[in-house]
Amino acid sequence: MKIRSLLLAAVTAVMALTGCQQTTHVASDQPRIEIIDEQALQFVSETTQIEVLAEGFEWTEGPVWVQSQNALLFSDVPENVIYQWRPGVGVTEFLRPSGSSGVYADASKQGSNGLALDMTGQLLLCQHGDRRVSRLAAPFEQAEPNYQTLASLYQGKRFNSPNDLTVGKNGQIWFTDPPYGLPQGQNNTEQRELDFHGVYRLDTDGKVTLLTKEMTRPNGIALSNDEKTLYVANSDPNKAIWMAWQIADDGSLNDGRVLFDATFHLSTGHGLPDGLKVHPSGVLFATGPNGVLLLTPEGNHLATIHTVTASANVAFNQDFSSLFITSDNRLLRVAINP
Repeated sequence: MKIRSLLLAAVTAVMALTGCQQTTHVASDQPRIEIIDEQALQFVSETTQIEVLAEGFEWTEGPVWVQSQNALLFSDVPENVIYQWRPGVGVTEFLRPSGSSGVYADASKQGSNGLALDMTGQLLLCQHGDRRVSRLAAPFEQAEPNYQTLASLYQGKRFNSPNDLTVGKNGQIWFTDPPYGLPQGQNNTEQRELDFHGVYRLDTDGKVTLLTKEMTRPNGIALSNDEKTLYVANSDPNKAIWMAWQIADDGSLNDGRVLFDATFHLSTGHGLPDGLKVHPSGVLFATGPNGVLLLTPEGNHLATIHTVTASANVAFNQDFSSLFITSDNRLLRVAINP
């Protein structure tokens, strides 16, 4: 969920690294884990190490674990590329172009952002430049820039720049549409066709439903384990919150509430509410001010994984023993207690 335009001034110094230097070491710039509630100890402790798996990217985003390949895929949004990280191998280029493939003449050069797997294990992408949610129409072993458009319009108007997505057990795709991937980003009004930033649901028959247009900058999105609650991050520095809605039987949203308000954290931390994933315990691992916040479904703040650089999104591996973090120009990993 790209919020680079809001963070650029704060992270300019750390973005000087280039060349995608692959490393595996404990981060040396004093990252740490802050335990706020002892419930967090079931996941991490203050001595848990934060590893730097690779660095030197432009802005990392949208990680997804692909068990069939024993690999993590993640986007480098400005570079219009998806990378692959494998244990013992490191980082290799997986797909280019990833999100700006020439669909529109007036497109930005921004690549993919959020990534997910559909019910059959195929790769789904939120594509900034192409302003759509798409599916990679190729096996992982033969990955080529060949995409199938799943959703690009709402009521005949182009999306702003689909940012992040999550897939339900029935195959429905839930996604957000802030303006960050437009040419000139969030300040662009010339190419915008929708005058709001929506949260949507894409049904398996191709129908797109607007769920809410009340959020100013909807970004990261996730379903609770029982799929009765939808969580959405709002990456607005004036309203840095996570929302939670009850999902009605017809798929509409009811009883929206602020799960956690991090606005007051912005004065002492870097980063905004962005990507999030839900652990089997129900605890949210959500990127935001200072790194990754661990939040209960009731909105209690259990811990913060301080990543030093602004972090965009997270992903677990298959058995939830590792948390991967895309953090500015780096890919990080944190071991999670079994």
